[in-house]
Order: sequence, then structure tokens, then C-alpha cells
Amino acid sequence: MHFADNHDDGGKKERRQDFLIRYLEQYQYISLDDIVSLCSVTAQTARRDIMALERQGKLRRTHGGAVISLPIETGIYHQRRVNNAEAKRLIANKIAELLPDNCSVFIDTGTTCEAVARALTVRRNLRVVTYSLRVATTLSENTDFTIAVPGGFIRNVDAAVFSENAQNFIRAFKFDYVIISVSGVDNDGDIGDDDYAEVSAVRAAMGQAARVILAVDSTKFERRALVRLGSISEMDIVVSEAKPSERLLSLLDGRKTVYQVANMDGGSSGSAAKIGATSE
Repeated sequence: MHFADNHDDGGKKERRQDFLIRYLEQYQYISLDDIVSLCSVTAQTARRDIMALERQGKLRRTHGGAVISLPIETGIYHQRRVNNAEAKRLIANKIAELLPDNCSVFIDTGTTCEAVARALTVRRNLRVVTYSLRVATTLSENTDFTIAVPGGFIRNVDAAVFSENAQNFIRAFKFDYVIISVSGVDNDGDIGDDDYAEVSAVRAAMGQAARVILAVDSTKFERRALVRLGSISEMDIVVSEAKPSERLLSLLDGRKTVYQVANMDGGSSGSAAKIGATSE
């Protein structure tokens, strides 16, 4: 493909940007170097195209490139807060039981992690890193926590913060616990999200973690997410309000993963099952 940027006119720019969107629709991600190579333009022109398309809401800049924009509609996000609210509360309370005072924690964005943040306010002296302003705000109220958030652009629908430097910011820390949520856990045990930028941030945090806790309600089971994060068997602890299918449990057989089921009686305690060891 050739879109030379000598005397770049509107027609060439439009065709080039249309090509970039079609490419992203197929591959979800494109690097700056790929734009330069595929479109035969300078890096400066490639950056201008990315910025123009981001302003139109068609893509989002990442470190060294761009990802397809998959905006969450505000109404859908608010509905997620209502859906399975009791399950998320139980999951959150169980995680609050698992975490001790005086530990370092990374917390993901999303409605489940917002519930976790509310539950964690009973702890003391936590050191928290998050890219969710809603999580940060919740944890900052009436606590003695130390909270760090990266700088960047705020996604209006959920107040998540994204920037090219977010991953490097996260990698500057070491965490006792990383708490994540996902959009889906498919039948092969793959976990993931529908947003490439979120997955990139979470991967950075997982690489700095002593323990990774997956907070997931049962509606996410047997759902395939767009962007793969990893496998459920890579988690140290999985907390849900219900057990998954026998197929998913079999994938954990003999693994390190501890599966915690939060009680459905309204309490915060739950039963723990070490898959491959002692099960209940």
C-alpha cells in the first residue's frame, strides 16, 4: 500500500486513515513503524493520523502505536453495576478477607473492582496502584491508604486513565497482590478483556505481582473475550460466587490455583477449594 505524504492532500489523508481503520478492525493493533511502512509516510505523518483518528473516537493511542476503539456505552456500563450486584459484593467481601493490612495492591478497573475497592476500606495502611479514578476515589475516602494513579487521558464512561507511559508507571512498583477482573473466561480456560489497552495495563501489573487474584462473577464463565490476557490456571486465587463448569475445574486440576467460593448467605466468608488437592 502506498500513500506518499509529499504534499499530503485531503484525499490521500482520508484514504490512508480509512486504510488504518480497516487494518485495526482486522488486527486490533498497529504499531507506528507498521503505519510508516505500510503507508509509505513519515513517523510524523503517522502520529498525526493517529491523533486525528483518536479525536474522532475511532482508535486509541498506545505506547508505540494504536488500538481499535471499542467504547463502552455509558448506559451499558451503568447496567453492569446493577447486574449481579450481590454476587460482586460477595466476591469483594471475600477478597477483603484475604488481604491483610499493610500490603501493596494493584487494582484493575471495572464494576467488579469498584466493588472490591468499597470492601477494602475496612483494611488499614494499604499501598494501592490503580488506573481507575473511581477505585482511587473510593479508597481515598476515610482511609489511611497511599494511592498512586498514572497520568493520562480519562475514559469518561468508567474514569479509567490511559497513556503511553501507563505500563512503565505500573512496572515501577512491586505488588503483594494484583486484583483483576475480566470480560470472559472461555471453555479453554482463557481469560481476557474486550479492550487491548486494559489487557496491556493488567499484564504489566501481573509481571510485578507476588499473587494474582481474579475476581469474576459466574456470568463471565463460558464467554470468549476479544483480547486474551492469559489462562485461569495462571491465577493464584480465583474468587467467584459460584463454581464454574467441571471442564473449567478440570483445567485447574494439579495447578497452584486456589478457587474461593463466596457464601451466598449474605456473609463475607466463603469456602476455599484447592483444586488438585483438597476440594469441598
